[in-house]
Amino acid sequence: MSLSAQELSALLVDSGFLTAEQLQAALNDTETNGGSIEETLIRTERMTDDEVSRLFADAYGVKLVDLRKTEIDPEAVKGIAEIVAKKQQVISYGWKNGKRQLALVDPRNVELISLLQKKFGEELEIAYTSPASLNEGLTVYSSDTHRAVGELAEKLQKQGEAAVSRQGSAAQGLLIQMVQNILEYGYDNNASDIHIEPHEKQLLVRYRIDGVLHDVFHLSKALHELVVARIKILSNLRTDEHFAAQDGKFRAFFSGVKTDIRVSILPIVEGEKIVLRLLSERGRTFTLESLGFANRDLEKVKAAAEKPYGMILSTGPTGSGKTTSMYAVLKILNQRDVNIATIEDPVEYDIDGVNQIQVNNRTNLTFAAGLRSIVRQDPDIIMVGEIRDAETANISVNAAMTGHLVLSTLHTNDAATALPRLVDMEVEPFLIASSVNVIIAQRLVRHICKSCITSQDLDLTSYKRSIPAPLLEKYFGAKESVKGFYGKGCKVCHQSGFVGRLGIFEVLEVSDKIRELITARANAAEITKVAIAEGMTTMLEDGIRKVTEGVTTLEEIMRVVR
Repeated sequence: MSLSAQELSALLVDSGFLTAEQLQAALNDTETNGGSIEETLIRTERMTDDEVSRLFADAYGVKLVDLRKTEIDPEAVKGIAEIVAKKQQVISYGWKNGKRQLALVDPRNVELISLLQKKFGEELEIAYTSPASLNEGLTVYSSDTHRAVGELAEKLQKQGEAAVSRQGSAAQGLLIQMVQNILEYGYDNNASDIHIEPHEKQLLVRYRIDGVLHDVFHLSKALHELVVARIKILSNLRTDEHFAAQDGKFRAFFSGVKTDIRVSILPIVEGEKIVLRLLSERGRTFTLESLGFANRDLEKVKAAAEKPYGMILSTGPTGSGKTTSMYAVLKILNQRDVNIATIEDPVEYDIDGVNQIQVNNRTNLTFAAGLRSIVRQDPDIIMVGEIRDAETANISVNAAMTGHLVLSTLHTNDAATALPRLVDMEVEPFLIASSVNVIIAQRLVRHICKSCITSQDLDLTSYKRSIPAPLLEKYFGAKESVKGFYGKGCKVCHQSGFVGRLGIFEVLEVSDKIRELITARANAAEITKVAIAEGMTTMLEDGIRKVTEGVTTLEEIMRVVR
């Protein structure tokens, strides 16, 4: 059990490090942005990492260990599975005087310590380590995987031609292990996609991590056909077809965690390119609160989800997190007393208690055809993966008008544009005005790495052309230079300065005034103007607010918004 509010007050306020108001602000910040109170104190520069670490170690009554300055024994680390170490915030880093050394962010986690005591059957030495120190220590898991893949790739590059010519069991075993390690590296580094690309002289393996593609491995071109064949076998695709696009999927387990992997194979000039989408069970842990919604926007979405009928729309480009937001809403709605059905292309995550339908164009099971069938299945809540055409749009709107709550996504740049877009899909304006409850527009921005976050002066003059003056004045006053935050790069973030992503949102609640505008066929600019006057926060403003909170950078906001 971590320190209580009363203990934190005694530790930080009574000792003179913080005022009561500063502690409360830090606790509120932690609740809003996640993480721990220690991370918040360091990020907001109320205390240094060293001050926090020493103070909390004393409060817990255990010794302090800084894993950034401690030699970690790889054999000790293997005692705790990576998924457990990361979830429980613990690492086994060595032995001393016959005792196994454990470092925890919460040394009061008696249940965990008791379980580990039984598991190891040896005496334990418990130490406190800060979240930043632990994150650095945990990189030993991924570095081991990286080294193993690197060694295997080098070995296969040397023996590639022989493997191709022999096709023996030894070569096949090496190939299976190599593909498995390529997948594990992606899982360990939270990659959303793995690209396996044939080039003229090599096979390039790239990983999309936090929305950015990274070149990681260069393998022998001689291995290309073998890798393609292995992926095709795993996903039950035709191994003798090399000139047509193929889609499939298979399931893998990493550290005991189930991961569905979606496969897309496309013939290009140099051969068949493979893109693997990793859909881990970790992705199901998202809640609306954790996605980055501001409190006011969160309340709007929850209020719309509580209505018995109407539409909730999520808009944005591909890869902006629309489906994740809809799944988060479904998690709130998924109760035993309602019938929920979805039609998706593809079904990204299986949800217990929800009837999910996969689009299949070969059997004419399109969004429109599936939706017509769903409506006859007595549903309370319907999720349509994407509204792509006039037929699907009209059926969705009519379902929302006849007592169903409908969730769906659209490809538009902002929230207001979704309304004229539905009109373009031949939906009558009065039906749109009567059925749509709320529209969420979103993008994903990278989160500053908590292990290497630091401050710097931020020059605002270069942003005056791209950010409206009222917004700059609202959040930064008349200053031309303010304090900003960035990640300077470390082992945890692979020197990128970012770890993970969060959403920036604008949530348009369809009010009576906006309904009048829709019925009058007003354009998106007019609708946006009224929505802002009624209190809507634009994605740009939501992003700037997150910059002032120290969770992302202004450059990152401009990259995705402008």
